[in-house]
Amino acid sequence: MADESISGNLKDLSLSTNGAATKKSHLVVCFGEMLIDFVPTVGGVSLAEAPAFEKAPGGAPANVAVCIAKLGGSSAFIGKVGEDDFGRMLADILKQHNVDNSGMRFDHDARTALAFVTLTSEGEREFVFFRNPSADMLLRESELDVDLVKKATIFHYGSISLIEEPCRSTQLAAMDIAKRSGSILSYDPNLRLPLWSSEDAARSGIMSVWNLADVIKISEDEISFLTGADDPNDDEVVLKRLFHPTLKLLLVTEGSAGCRYYTKEFKGRVHGIKVKAVDTTGAGDAFVGGILKCLASDADLYQDEKRLREALFFANVCAALTVTGRGGIPSLPTQEAVQQTLTEVTA
Repeated sequence: MADESISGNLKDLSLSTNGAATKKSHLVVCFGEMLIDFVPTVGGVSLAEAPAFEKAPGGAPANVAVCIAKLGGSSAFIGKVGEDDFGRMLADILKQHNVDNSGMRFDHDARTALAFVTLTSEGEREFVFFRNPSADMLLRESELDVDLVKKATIFHYGSISLIEEPCRSTQLAAMDIAKRSGSILSYDPNLRLPLWSSEDAARSGIMSVWNLADVIKISEDEISFLTGADDPNDDEVVLKRLFHPTLKLLLVTEGSAGCRYYTKEFKGRVHGIKVKAVDTTGAGDAFVGGILKCLASDADLYQDEKRLREALFFANVCAALTVTGRGGIPSLPTQEAVQQTLTEVTA
């Protein structure tokens, strides 16, 4: 059952942001990688034990862009894929989901990135990436759609594009353009250690742009990794080590338990809902998509704790529905599915 402080206006929230977020001024531009996830046809096995795999479009920034569009919002994706069948398929998938893909570029020499991902019986996620280099790593600043970046109400990005040049410089340039254009900068580090040369490189790379973001979403594991602290639930650790002076909103996802939130004025926790989990891939991206969809049409959301809690419960529901299916993009919920669930849990 939802908190009384949340349940009253959830239906109004989902209705008020639907449609309004499709305006140009509410555009969320997502920058980074888009790839093909290969997911085992059965759950609870290692990659080596999987009898077969099915392909699913993925990549955290692209997942967020699709999630926003499926929720009735307005989104665009900027990134690079290979001039190959997979790359063309990914561009078409964005178009099919009403995501503006005009900022996508195609590389004639490098392939579209591939990832094999599974959830073992112990609950641990395994990743094997094929990108040496993949096209997403090769996006150059000269290929950047500057006009599209300038239109963003929110400019969202991760850390994977910071690993290698030339994409790192391209991301930094896009962030600078967005910031100077008045965009809210949204950062989900999305730690993937196998892609970095070392833990130290990952930690310094992720933190190198930390103080530029207005909104940051992290997981409990990422708190432990970035701070070296034993207890990711310690508010003092989070506030002293991760909450920088110009940050508007820091969000910590806690899986099925929900999320925590921190602003300059208040902090708290919003619970999740119980579902039967099939595959956790994309759950964090659905959460981000849910909250950014709300924030895009209500830029002062972080200043009103009641409205923020309503939006975060909306985002928690988005994440919960995503884990009931396999793969990233295919499992992201529609606005209708979220509204139906909100109606059920607040009845």
